[in-house]
Amino acid sequence: MQKFTTLSAIAAPLPLMNVDTDMIIPKQFLRTIKRTGLGVNLFNDMRYDENNVPVKDFVLNQAPYTKAEILIAGENFGCGSSREHAPWALLDFGIKCVIAPSYADIFYNNCFKNGILPVILPPDQVDTLMARAQECPDEPITINLGEKTVSAGNHVFSFAVDDFRRHCLLNGLDDIGLTLEKENHIKAFEEKRQAGMPWL
Repeated sequence: MQKFTTLSAIAAPLPLMNVDTDMIIPKQFLRTIKRTGLGVNLFNDMRYDENNVPVKDFVLNQAPYTKAEILIAGENFGCGSSREHAPWALLDFGIKCVIAPSYADIFYNNCFKNGILPVILPPDQVDTLMARAQECPDEPITINLGEKTVSAGNHVFSFAVDDFRRHCLLNGLDDIGLTLEKENHIKAFEEKRQAGMPWL
């Protein structure tokens, strides 16, 4: 998993509440266990028409938002079924941070496990960032995980994040990475077990 320290990038405004995981990545694309290749179908039913032609009015089909690495959304983002494909699709598209007033719990947890930072800010601050992303689309928004701040123009907002999750993102540690940090202890245990119980 890549480390997340500071991100300065284009932010795409998605002023919708209750964006569920089926909207993020529809069920017909869940037949893969690969984390790659899902970005093209991110928000599929909103990005493409019935003939699979990109919808010009959808934000991620408009420059410069086609290169967005930050998504700003409304309350209860990621609700619905608990599909891990949702953060996979966001990350494969290039989204490394989502900013919203609230998230569904499972989606929120899955983001951290896959290297995406889900920032929670009060609705008025999210509205400020949303407006700025719409009015100044080429100006990046900066996320500093070390300082736990979001900066856009003259606005600087602080956010809270669990210390352990912050540590994992800063150091690029997913569940496997955390386990490998104990590799020497695991090896020592296996060697001791083998010496004491060679029949196993």
